Amino acid sequence: MRRRIGIVVAAAALFVGACSTAAPPEPPTLPPAYTPVVVSQLGAPTFPFKGSDGRFHLAYDLQLTNAAAVPATVVKIDVVDAARRDRVLASLSGKALVDPGCDSGDCNRLRMLPSSPATSTVIGPQESRGVLVGIELESLTDAPKAVLHRLWITGAANPAATTPTPQDYLAGRVDVAAGSTRTIAAPVRGRNWVAMNGCCGIGSAHVSALAPFSGSLANTQRFAIDWMRTNDDGEFVTGEPIRNESYAGYGQEVRAVADGTITSTLDTMAANTPGTLPAADPALAATITVETVDGNHIIQDLGGGVWAAYAHLQKGSLLVKPGDRVKAGQVIARLGNTGNSSAPHLHFQLMNGPQLVGSDGLPYVIGEFSYAGFIGPRQLAAMNPFVAGRFFAHHLATPQPRRDELPMDAVIVDFSD
Repeated sequence: MRRRIGIVVAAAALFVGACSTAAPPEPPTLPPAYTPVVVSQLGAPTFPFKGSDGRFHLAYDLQLTNAAAVPATVVKIDVVDAARRDRVLASLSGKALVDPGCDSGDCNRLRMLPSSPATSTVIGPQESRGVLVGIELESLTDAPKAVLHRLWITGAANPAATTPTPQDYLAGRVDVAAGSTRTIAAPVRGRNWVAMNGCCGIGSAHVSALAPFSGSLANTQRFAIDWMRTNDDGEFVTGEPIRNESYAGYGQEVRAVADGTITSTLDTMAANTPGTLPAADPALAATITVETVDGNHIIQDLGGGVWAAYAHLQKGSLLVKPGDRVKAGQVIARLGNTGNSSAPHLHFQLMNGPQLVGSDGLPYVIGEFSYAGFIGPRQLAAMNPFVAGRFFAHHLATPQPRRDELPMDAVIVDFSD
């Protein structure tokens, strides 16, 4: 675990219809222009999903490359509806791009590659940066089919320029109506589960997890959640914190989120000692490989080009093997603390390929759960390596039933048994 411690077909039809009636025809091409900073999407086309905050979200990544011989400074990036280019959906400038004092929320969206916060908005000649884009919409009727990005920069005005000058232009078309959200069952059961490292704040280790695999930059974990459980007092751990058995989530049943076929498994890794993230310890980091970084795990083919990953599982607990057909709700393993993990949790995600690294993360929603509150940013930032303490300051006395939403970062949820 890395954290500050260390509609299905009918809905898709509604979405397309709403956009096509509201938007005028889109010009087929952008006007010709010299564009010193070029824009490309990292990852596959995407689509909106409904979060537990009641809003619809779009999240994707870009790469900006300064192809000129003089530095370029990013002043602002406006995300606009490709069919209505005067409609700004999101605007990134100032602290949203670079803010050294911020470790969560809407900040530091400009990234050194692969994905550490940029130290300034300047992109040197022949250098690249990443941009983590997040868009919030009130409803699907507000959703565009595609977006463009208006770059406000100072940079080379032409190939022979020797000093940067102010410019703005459109670039980087991204398809944001490429599908519809898969509704799944919860991978765990019971009360007091926390969606650690969930979408979509930049402080989440998953949202910002761009990494170079298989010849490209990808983020398999963009919509992943580290499911951790507390007791009824809001404590993740009671007793001796270096024992996995002291954690409320350790050994809990992990269940298949949908019908499907198991494609691969790993069940050979011993449990870690809580409190230490292997990647942060040079001796342990040297033992991590692409195959073992997610610990003991299960990959399940859900069909339709979607795979589910269940990671950091308890050694010897896997009840399935490659080729097995499983049903939604079937117990397939137990929650553990293996691989690059510092405390017991279940890392869960959907992706567009069968590999835990190198595939692209897919948004999804959970069919039924109860929203029970959240853990505030200050408490998250103050967590020690053992996640010790009580975290129910914002817990609801009466949880709220929810349907077809994705729990957002640090939301507390209850799942039916």
